[in-house]
Amino acid sequence: MPSGKIKALSIAAGVLALVFLILLQGGFLTFGKIAPGWIPPPAQAEPRQQPAIAQAVVAVWPQMQEAVGTVRPRTETRVEAQVAGRVIKVLARPGDEVEQNQLLVVLDDQEYRARREQARQDLSAAQAALDLAQREHGRLNRLLKTGAAPKRDVDRAQEALQRTQAAQGRAAQQLEEAEISVSYTKVKAPEHGQVVKRFIEPGDLALPGRPLMTLQTGGALRLEALVREGLIQKVRMGQEMQVDVPALGRVISGKVEEMVPTADPATRTFLVKVLLPESEGLYSGMFGRLMIPVGEEKVVLAPEKAIMRVGQLEMVMIRQGQAWQRVYVTTGRRQQGMVEVLSGLNGGETLALGAGDNG
Repeated sequence: MPSGKIKALSIAAGVLALVFLILLQGGFLTFGKIAPGWIPPPAQAEPRQQPAIAQAVVAVWPQMQEAVGTVRPRTETRVEAQVAGRVIKVLARPGDEVEQNQLLVVLDDQEYRARREQARQDLSAAQAALDLAQREHGRLNRLLKTGAAPKRDVDRAQEALQRTQAAQGRAAQQLEEAEISVSYTKVKAPEHGQVVKRFIEPGDLALPGRPLMTLQTGGALRLEALVREGLIQKVRMGQEMQVDVPALGRVISGKVEEMVPTADPATRTFLVKVLLPESEGLYSGMFGRLMIPVGEEKVVLAPEKAIMRVGQLEMVMIRQGQAWQRVYVTTGRRQQGMVEVLSGLNGGETLALGAGDNG
């Protein structure tokens, strides 16, 4: 082949390669690739059945700052031992409902029963001495009236009577204390409630002041949040505030019912307690966030029913002409059936409702 013809073919091939590269970089040759952020529509672009629709809207929502906290019972009672003793039985576990005066823990009472028996014997001896002193005092009083006994003997009998009365009183008090000590070995619920914590097991040593159990004695729960000092001026007593409990997957409304008026010098935070309404699935110990309004901001909102979830991804179905297209979104806060869309929508889009239900 002549060299001139070969040179012409080489130039033509180079030109074709350059044109192909330009088309490829310009996006004209996608070969079915997905554009960033979009999922290609299904083969059937028009749904078999037209879904209900709604609009993504731009609204003004309060701008929030968070204060983390923990859900705790409004009233909580610590059940403590009043006397020292080895734990024999534990009759309640976390989650159990208990009634007032229900037996919870049994301690070894052998030592206290022995003390009670000794106190009874001491009281019997003191009572016998008192009876003898009373008879002697009465006898000398009768003799004194007839002049057969001197006054000093009667005075001594009176003094002996008073000593034995005091001794009998002390013995009776010691027996009462021994009876109380024996009763303390049977630890009972102070009031109706639910066991939320248990700190002892059979064989442990119970000591006065050391908690055995914790009871939730009031049905109401509240969020106890630590609010930094820069935000405390935004919180007021009786204020309605939003509380986000991630475990519930929703935001609930509560009311500020207590504010500790001093800051923790270590963390520079104030303790704020927000009373929560009764909510299914809400338990003591759950993590929560107190949402503190600090201003206003524009947000894009979409109905919660329009959000479709596939694994960890969230999408919505948007109408594009006569077809439907799916697009990734990132969501934020939820309130009254609406979801804040942080990215993926600009507002004004027509969305299909029930997309998550229909897949």
